[in-house]
Amino acid sequence: MKTEWIICPVCGNKTRTMIQENTEMRNFPLYCPKCKKETIINVQDMKITLAVSK
Repeated sequence: MKTEWIICPVCGNKTRTMIQENTEMRNFPLYCPKCKKETIINVQDMKITLAVSK
């Protein structure tokens, strides 16, 4: 099974969170230990997108 680290959308560094091929997340609070920012993301089919605020 393919796995990869999630990359921070703010600074581009590797976070401490891994995803697999079958991972699905909605409105996941991703924290980056390097830039100390938290962003809300969605993950589906190994594609990471920023969650849109309503």
